[in-house]
Amino acid sequence: MFKAILVNKDDQGYRAQLTEINEADLPAGDVTVRVLYSTLNYKDGLAITGKGPVVRAFPMVPGIDFAGEVLESANPDFRVGDQVLLNGWGVGEGHWGGLAQMARVKADWLIPLPKGFTPKQALAIGTAGYTAMLCVMALQRHGLKPSDGEVLVTGAAGGVGSFAIALLSKLGFTVVASTGRMSEAEYLKSLGATEVIDRTILASPGKPLAKERWAAVVDSVGSHTLANACAQTKSDGAVAACGLAQGMDFPSTVAPFILRGVTLYGVNSVTVPRAKRIAAYEQLSQLVDLKTLDEISHEISLEQSIPYAAELIAGNVRGRLIVDVNQ
Repeated sequence: MFKAILVNKDDQGYRAQLTEINEADLPAGDVTVRVLYSTLNYKDGLAITGKGPVVRAFPMVPGIDFAGEVLESANPDFRVGDQVLLNGWGVGEGHWGGLAQMARVKADWLIPLPKGFTPKQALAIGTAGYTAMLCVMALQRHGLKPSDGEVLVTGAAGGVGSFAIALLSKLGFTVVASTGRMSEAEYLKSLGATEVIDRTILASPGKPLAKERWAAVVDSVGSHTLANACAQTKSDGAVAACGLAQGMDFPSTVAPFILRGVTLYGVNSVTVPRAKRIAAYEQLSQLVDLKTLDEISHEISLEQSIPYAAELIAGNVRGRLIVDVNQ
């Protein structure tokens, strides 16, 4: 038996609870992992609270990422005792995820624990930091240079935003942070933001084209915020979009793309090939200051995941929540 957060939807309604599960009930997979740490991401918050249609099968163990130690393996790529990491691949949505003390998954979804990180540090980065790195890599492929101008980061006080600021600052970029929590301005500046603006500036309907300001954007918000960010991006600039905290809609026009040559990169962190995942973590190992991980992350227990999920969806959580599943 092992402890897990289990989400159910039945005649009694939608609910998430801490419970004990028999190992025999684990889903199919060729690698069984003793989970050490998971995290609480926005998608996990939606799964636990039922605020969004994230869960595709019930009952479901949420948790879109985890780090742990291999207990059993029928795949030659992994041996008993190996430390491994998983981000995405639909775990916590269609396949039992990491908010549990055990998980069974496909070997193709795992990568070896990145060198230079402990399991806890890898999960302090987690899906949020890894997604932020993928966004930065998209801007790097675009050819963006610090001399090109300011980079806007929206949803700045969240996990993706916090890491995007830290990574871009480390690479020498001038970063402007957009947030709905101006009380977090000092925190955002400590990560490397040179200016902090209120999200209301971007959150309402705007013009198809606005005054050019941003050389690039990392957006985890979507909706009008993304539309306005594109409208304010300089000619031949780039926008990396990876989230929908404000909404899934994109109320924009083609004007920024055909009149200024702005490029919109969609960043998918879920089904990324293993080689690209490893490359992202190699960059993270070079760019992430371990002290920054302490500033960005906060540790909670497995049971605390349920109340914290509501706080996360309400926008009251700063940075990253690491879940010690054995606490």
